[in-house]
Amino acid sequence: MNKVLLVDDETMLLDSLEIILSLNNMEIVGKAHDGNEALAILKDTSCELALVDLNMKGMGGIELIGHMKKLYPSIKILVLTTFYDDKNITDAISNGADGYLLKDSGKDAILGAVGQIMGGNTVLDQKVMQRLSSLVAANMNKSAGTGAADSSAVKSVEGAENDKVSILDAAYGELTEREKEIAGLIADGLSNRQIADKLYISEGTVKNYISSIYDKTGIHDRVKLAVALK
Repeated sequence: MNKVLLVDDETMLLDSLEIILSLNNMEIVGKAHDGNEALAILKDTSCELALVDLNMKGMGGIELIGHMKKLYPSIKILVLTTFYDDKNITDAISNGADGYLLKDSGKDAILGAVGQIMGGNTVLDQKVMQRLSSLVAANMNKSAGTGAADSSAVKSVEGAENDKVSILDAAYGELTEREKEIAGLIADGLSNRQIADKLYISEGTVKNYISSIYDKTGIHDRVKLAVALK
């Protein structure tokens, strides 16, 4: 049973998430309304996953993520927010968030993201992936003209952008048609479960295809692969 910490300044949302996750074999170790309260809870208990909002009174989510990754590096962090502007996305990823989901994604998407993150995968909402891809492209164009980059989060993925030509021209050509299809769905921000449902195959089969894609492209990170294939 995974132990989960919930951090959000909306009490009703905290209660809803507690019900949803508790009914899906997860133990809620605490509910915090801001970052300071979350860190206080973690002094007395441990967890494997934290669902964190960004815009909260007191210590906000971005600052909390940085503290948590420094103090408790093994804890997985899923951002659950209504905001997907460039600054929030890049700051959250730069500080160590393992996933970034919008609150309107729905119960199934949240449960799917939790499962993916606990399985060691990075999960980004499709809208977030689109913003990040656009940001990377804009940054690469700017870097070509100035030789400088602005965001550490962009720097963390622009290596994949630099590899884009080689991926598409060489390794991408080695993928089977099914692998190309799945790679495209990853680039669109779909989770393994969503891909499995869309293609009418098992989630285990999707994982096998993704492992093969990783081996052929040489990129073993979902976010970098998605950005490179955009």
